[in-house]
Amino acid sequence: MAKGRCIAAAHCVLIAILVVATTVSSDDTTPIPADDSKVSNWFKTMVKPLVSRKGTLDPALEAAEAKSRTITLSKDGRGEFKTLTDAIKSISADNKQRVIIKISPGVYTEKIQIERNKPFITLLGDPKAMPTLAFGGTAHQYGTLYSATIAVESEYFMAVNIIFKNTAPGPITKNPGAQAVALRVSGDKAAFYNCKMLGFQDTLCDDNGRHFFKNCYIEGTVDFIFGKGRSLYLESQINVIDNKGVTFITAHSKEKKSDVVGYSFVQCKITGSASGAYLGRAWRAMPEVVFSYTEMGRVVNPLGWSNNNKPERERTVFFAEYKNSGPGSNPKGRVKFDKQLTDKEAKNFLTLGYIQGSKWLLPPPM
Repeated sequence: MAKGRCIAAAHCVLIAILVVATTVSSDDTTPIPADDSKVSNWFKTMVKPLVSRKGTLDPALEAAEAKSRTITLSKDGRGEFKTLTDAIKSISADNKQRVIIKISPGVYTEKIQIERNKPFITLLGDPKAMPTLAFGGTAHQYGTLYSATIAVESEYFMAVNIIFKNTAPGPITKNPGAQAVALRVSGDKAAFYNCKMLGFQDTLCDDNGRHFFKNCYIEGTVDFIFGKGRSLYLESQINVIDNKGVTFITAHSKEKKSDVVGYSFVQCKITGSASGAYLGRAWRAMPEVVFSYTEMGRVVNPLGWSNNNKPERERTVFFAEYKNSGPGSNPKGRVKFDKQLTDKEAKNFLTLGYIQGSKWLLPPPM
């Protein structure tokens, strides 16, 4: 009898585990639709508000969201703060609550850092008059990573309706050190909604951690999405500026097979005034970059990808595509190390599971 009860109990526990696993992972495994008109409903279904997600999110995140507060920022003095730097300084170290910094329209010229000990910060702008965070730092002055207009090093960061801009002029070939980062995100579990990242070389340093970009606009010339992040880009526009030379969209820096990192672009658009833009280059030995359901304009180089003049990296890169469209998407002209994915192979790159989003991703505040 005791043995029977143990077996029955174990069976119940197993069922419970399976049910919980299915409940938790379903949001992570439901693929993004191939039809772009259905993505909005998919997102609303997968990323519900906090009130209907209690008990499924990271406990620290749930606790922080339960006691959120808002502070205001305005250049004209009508807010609590005039600079974003001062607003961030007002947040205590080891902050444990969601702090929404509501930013009034205008250009805020300052170099900003959100340190690791200040998680749960949201920058919120007006979608009809998006505020701009601007600075002109370059690699020559600060080093590439530290040239960023804003560096986000903390966890659970969110930006909504914000323009991130590096105002340094476009780099000249004979002028080394002109790389200029608009945004560096190094903290884990960061989300960006309806944001713009503006610059030339090295615009967005998608550095470390899991990140989500939705309805964003990112423009630049060379390596303007680079780093070692594990990120999902959804319904975003990637615009390649003509610099009268070679252009590269991504420069992912995965170096070891054990690194769980990569970039997945889904339902995006690639536009621009340049010609012959490569989707990515093998900046490091084992980059992982995938474009799916993406509309590629003529700006894209027919070859697709670059081995960065290192033929040996053709064996270690993971440069892949899945059911893209547009004149720049023709697979026939691609380099031999480009991979056209099957339905089964692509699925991992088409879900929130790529960034384990069901545990931390929330919709933007209204």
